[in-house]
Order: sequence, then structure tokens, then C-alpha cells
Amino acid sequence: MSDLDLDPTQLDRYSRHIIMDDVGPEGQKALLDAEVLVLGAGGLGAPIIQYLAAAGVGTLGIADDDEVELSNLQRQVIHGNDDVGRKKVDSAADFVEGLNPDIDVRKHELRVTSDNIEDLIDGYDFVVDGTDNFATRYLVNDACTLAGIPFSHGSIFKFEGQVTTFAGDDDSPCYRCLFPEAPPAGMVPNCATAGVLGVLPGTVGCLQATETVKHVIGEGESLDGSMLFFDALDMEFDKVEIPKQDDCPVCGDDPAIESVQDVEYNASCAIDVGGDDEAEPEIEADD
Repeated sequence: MSDLDLDPTQLDRYSRHIIMDDVGPEGQKALLDAEVLVLGAGGLGAPIIQYLAAAGVGTLGIADDDEVELSNLQRQVIHGNDDVGRKKVDSAADFVEGLNPDIDVRKHELRVTSDNIEDLIDGYDFVVDGTDNFATRYLVNDACTLAGIPFSHGSIFKFEGQVTTFAGDDDSPCYRCLFPEAPPAGMVPNCATAGVLGVLPGTVGCLQATETVKHVIGEGESLDGSMLFFDALDMEFDKVEIPKQDDCPVCGDDPAIESVQDVEYNASCAIDVGGDDEAEPEIEADD
């Protein structure tokens, strides 16, 4: 779409956006022109994909290499019984097509690694991280920070979730400003053994989708510089500041990480750790 003209179907579909002063036809046009990459089509990715497609994000990249399992259906709401055994990217793409034909879905059937992430994120306006382990989380942070691409981070565990956005500005922190390295292996159990409340990823994923839409339309305050913690059991939200660290290994004054090739993205995500390339991350935020 090269101008602000929306066809009659779009005027109807997006009417509740268009009548809002802070969105209007210009904001909806921005959404239709946006290119957003969602990493993971699981518990977090499901509501993110669902609401970004409904909002009219015109190009939606979906990266995942897993297949739908029956145990996923307790929380991964874009997949159904008939999708068990299918690739999640295929199931997700079919869901989006059925919800909103305006959306161009780009399927990336792959596991995100340091060898492919730079090409994967290239050209996208915003990245939404719904991945399920520390190794990928740090990889996404480092690649997006180095490329100057804003991204949203979310994670869940049992009854708790956390969300933040990193805008990629000169004065913005990154994930390593808060957590320079992953915790030692085994300190935190994974969701496969501890479980997760089925509705929790819906809340956290919707917050990530909200951050994405606000970024695209250029309205409101983002979570850049802070992290929002949600306790579903006590129904409490808490926000903590994430100060930019001058000695951050990625975005600091003298960064030690200048390429994702500088890090072994295993359990520790430390700089030049070496060791076993096959080491598996110990944390699963959402499988």
C-alpha cells in the first residue's frame, strides 16, 4: 500500500483502530507496512502471532523448528488437535491465513543459531522473542543489539512472567545489562518438570504484542529501560529499572562482543567460554 487509502473491507476490519485518535488511518497504514519477526510459535508466540495478525501487521515472520505436540495445546492457542504432528510454522501460518488474509506470512522453519540469526533478522523492523531457553535469549539479544533492531523479550515459569523491550537506541540498555551471563546450569528448573499455568503465556504474550504495536505506530511509553514482572498467583505487577551499564559486554563503552561468533551460546552464554558445543540450555521458559 503506497498511500493512506484503505479498501472498504480494511476500513471495516480495522475500524476500531481507525476511530482512535492515537492510531487512525496513518497508524493502521504503519501496521500494514510493518515487518515483524516472531521467534517461537509456542506458548508465547501463539498470542503474539494471533494479536499481531489481528492488528494488521502486514508482514509476519515466524521462526520455529518444532512440531505440535498434544501437551502444547494446554496453552499454545493457535494450534489444535488436527495440528498435532505438524510443523508449528505451518500450523501458525494456516491460523493467520484464516484470521486475516491481509497478512504476508514468512515461514522460517529452523532452529535459531549464531550461524543463521543475522540473516534471519535482517530486514525486519522489530523482533519479538518468544523462545524457550537462555542460550537463544542471549543470542537474540546480542544479534539484535549489534544490528540496532528493537526487540521485545518475554519469559514465563509456573505462575510468573516477565516482559521488557529493548529499543536499540544509544541510551537503551540490553538484556546483558541486567544479566551479563546466564545463571549456572541447574539453578532454575525447566517448565517441562515444573509446569506452567496455561493462561500465563497468554498474558505475557499479549503484553509483548502490545509493545510491538505501540512501537510500530509510535505511540505511548515502552518498557525500554525497565522490566515488568507479573505474578499470576497473587495478581501483582512490579516494574524494575534496567540501567544501561557502561561495562556491558554488548552495548557498553568498550564492548567485548562485536559479533555473535564471539560467544558460545550454550548454558552460560559467556564470552569465549569454549567447551562442548552440544551443551543444552537448562532453562525452558515456554516449550
